[in-house]
Amino acid sequence: KELLFLSFAGMVQKLDQKLPVANEYLLLSGGVREGVVDIDLDELNVYARGTDYDMDFTLLVPALKLHDRNQPVTLDMRHSALCHSWLSLRLFDEGTISKWKDCCTIVDHINGATNYFFSPTKVADWFYDSISIVLSEIQKKPQRGMPKVEKVEKNGTIISIILGVGSSRMLYDIVPVVSFKGWPAVAQSWLMENHFWDGKITEEEVISGFYLVPACSYKGKKDNEWRLSFARSEVQLKKCISSSLMQAYQACKAIIIKLLSRPKAISPYHLRSMMLWACDRLPANYLAQEDYAAHFLLGLIDDLQHCLVNKMCPNYFIPQCNMLEHLSEETVMLHARKLSSVRSDPAEHLRTAIEHVKAANRLTLELQRRGSTTSIPSPQSDGGDTNQPDDRLAKKLQQLVTENPGKSISVFINPDDVTRPHFRIDDKFF
Repeated sequence: KELLFLSFAGMVQKLDQKLPVANEYLLLSGGVREGVVDIDLDELNVYARGTDYDMDFTLLVPALKLHDRNQPVTLDMRHSALCHSWLSLRLFDEGTISKWKDCCTIVDHINGATNYFFSPTKVADWFYDSISIVLSEIQKKPQRGMPKVEKVEKNGTIISIILGVGSSRMLYDIVPVVSFKGWPAVAQSWLMENHFWDGKITEEEVISGFYLVPACSYKGKKDNEWRLSFARSEVQLKKCISSSLMQAYQACKAIIIKLLSRPKAISPYHLRSMMLWACDRLPANYLAQEDYAAHFLLGLIDDLQHCLVNKMCPNYFIPQCNMLEHLSEETVMLHARKLSSVRSDPAEHLRTAIEHVKAANRLTLELQRRGSTTSIPSPQSDGGDTNQPDDRLAKKLQQLVTENPGKSISVFINPDDVTRPHFRIDDKFF
């Protein structure tokens, strides 16, 4: 069975052979707007669960891979803020440079040498154009079982696609990334500290790889600057977090997404970083208490309040990077006051967040009910009943992600047969 957008990614792979042939895509439950990865873009359009989509995912697509080094990876961070880097194609072979020249900014040195810096904005433009070509070809030659493309938008350096799959609508936030094996030199000191995951998972699992994602700092150069992302490591660390703390995190996230959305300052990624720091700081036997979810929720609210008042939220992997440094005093105090109202009556705010989710679910069911009573054969089908298997496919994907919490889910695609994706969950293949 083919797997929705992942088939499109395989077709892009074949289009101009820019993408690595043996590529690996990291699939994460939740979209970029949900704070799944450390990307905070002003250009992101607002989509609402229930109105625009029913399920959301983030797909990290490596445009380049550097997987042949055993020593710590040293990046060119001379021009960047902490947690950011430029990427020179000098790290790669001549064939790669030739292939990607048109997606680089060029810097000529006094000695006559030319340096090509991989540009996140140009890569995103190329990827959006490639996706558009592939989708146009699919619409010219529709195949049975292919999902209906309801929306394709470029949001800064992110490509957002909403697919209609049976009666479900699935949002994919596609992020072109640079993938590395090993660990960045700038985060080496973090490994020397004691952490809550020590003895629970191996260091090799935690430092198996990292990414550069297309997001610059607030004063950086958008055409050149990438942000370091530890998404693969974060998936591994989730294995070591108790279910009650994860429940508290999800509840706190639901509250702050609505309450602290304007002006944009705090994202769920900040909250996740605070949770990881709390795991390092607090006793393991306390965090393991199964009935302490309410305590943990209050603790997360207090930690967030403390971070806002002090305008200090260290990145978990690179602590010298303060993720709130750019905010104005007015903004942090505004959000701190909002959080004070949450702290005074957290139950009421949580009930409000739950009602928002219920309303979105009711809207989804109503739209599905209307669709089932007025549906006509799709031009992408042969008139047969394809809604049911398509729905199964969508639910299978959701089930795959939700039944494997804390596990790294990757998808391998053979560009010569894009109808057969290959899942890997941690070290097991399916």
